[in-house]
Parts: sequence; structure tokens; C-alpha cells
Amino acid sequence: MERSSTQRIGNWPESVTQSSGFSRLDAEPFPAFEPGWVWLVGAGPGAPGLMSLLCYHALQSCDVVVYDALVNPDILRWVKAGAELEYAGKRGGKPSPTQSDITLRLIDLARLGKRVLRLKGGDPFMFGRGGEECQHLAAAAIPFRIVPGITAGIGGLAYAGMQATHRDTNHSVLFLTGHDANGNMPASVNWPAVSVASPVIVMYMAVKHLGEIATALLESGRPADDPVTILSNASMPHQEIASTTLGAAGAFVAANDPPTPAIVVIGHAADWRSLLDWYKGPLRENPIG
Repeated sequence: MERSSTQRIGNWPESVTQSSGFSRLDAEPFPAFEPGWVWLVGAGPGAPGLMSLLCYHALQSCDVVVYDALVNPDILRWVKAGAELEYAGKRGGKPSPTQSDITLRLIDLARLGKRVLRLKGGDPFMFGRGGEECQHLAAAAIPFRIVPGITAGIGGLAYAGMQATHRDTNHSVLFLTGHDANGNMPASVNWPAVSVASPVIVMYMAVKHLGEIATALLESGRPADDPVTILSNASMPHQEIASTTLGAAGAFVAANDPPTPAIVVIGHAADWRSLLDWYKGPLRENPIG
């Protein structure tokens, strides 16, 4: 049942009469998604309920969605009727469009006067090449907007009962990509510096090269008994969590082939998982998150 209310909210007028529930959002002054614009939007780590209001607004306003492989298909159920869907996912070892192809497509669609939603998993600026796409859009004089999303390296950890920071274990966290633009282990990383830079290291796209990364960290002085947690399909009903140590990480991956996409966490962020592991049982049955 809907009801009206009169209340003082921030800088809004003295009297605000609105319906209750989600329908009250229909009257909110969301920014206009203009023709010829590209919005780069983060859809969050997987669970549809973790996307932002601006992400939902973009889905309801766009003419075309150019989406990545890590976007949960259930989120696309909320795109407005008649909008086009274009898959532009890149997954290792599989036929994929090149980054230049994707960027040129965004520019071409915008020049046709389309409202272009570039939808990415997680956050568009966290190892998502969103910055590169914006550079090309700016060079082509295409107007754009950035809508941040919850990144798996923080939000995904929360769904696994892990804290990216904790005052008893770490006051810093280091985010690292597990492969370079060519899909190889990052060659430009200063592994000796990384090994001591932070008590907790959160790595994206690192399962394939975890054995090599572990060796580099061990040779740089990181302890072999440092915990390693592999979080697969974060925030999804089929989320999986595996635990090993840095010294055994390479052999563990070879023997168990953890599902991807996955986040790899090195360090003691998982120390309280037995107490904080809340995402289980009936909570896993809700597809919204």
C-alpha cells in the first residue's frame, strides 16, 4: 500500500509529498541522460541489489547497452523496453573484441545520437579500462559521465565475511592486477616492494598466474604461511571460497582449478571469517543479493 508523507529532508522544501517504496524514485530529479552521451557505469560485483540508483536510472534511460562479461545478466532485465544490448566481453583464452574495437563502437554509437550505457562489472576505474575508454571519448569530443560501482575487491570481500581493512590486522590494503594487457603475469610490478607494502594484498584476475605471483612474493620475503583466500563469483548465490597458504598456492590452484572470476586475498583479512561469514543458508537463495 502506498501512502503520502510530509517531512523535512535536507535542503528539500518544507513539505514533500511522496509515495512510499521504490515508486517514490520516479519523481526524483535524476540527471538527464542526453542523446550523444556515453555513461560509463559500474554494475557492482555481481548481485543486482548492489548496483547504484544511478546505474538503474541509466538502464531505464539508455538507447543501447554495451556490456562486459562480468555483468550479471540478471541486471540486464531492468533495461528499458526497446534498448539494444551489445555484448563486449573479454575473457582470457576466448574470442573477444579488442579494446580499440569497443572504444570505436562507443564513439560511433554516440555520434549516431544514441544514449550509450557502457556497463562494466564492479567499478569502471578499478582494472576495468574505463580510464582508457574515457581518454578516447574525450579525444573524440564525446561527452561522458562516470558512475562508480562497488568493486569486488571491497564489496565481494564483505560477502565473504572478510574486511579489506581492520585495525587489529591491517591499516592498509594494496590492490593489484594479476595479469597485464597481454594476459601475462605483470612484468612491471616491483615484487620486493609489493611484498612488504601492505599486510593485505587484494588481487584481481590473478588465479591463472597465482603460482608465479606466489613465487615472486616468497622470493621477496613474504612468509610462506601467509593466508591466501580465493573468492570466486563474489556476492552471487554460487559464490565459492577456498583457503590455502602462499607457499602452497601454486599447487592448490593446479590441483583444484578454482572457478573464475575470482578475487585472491593474501594476508589475514580472513581471520574472522568463521565469525563474520553471514552470506549462507537462505540468504543465498535471494537472487537480488
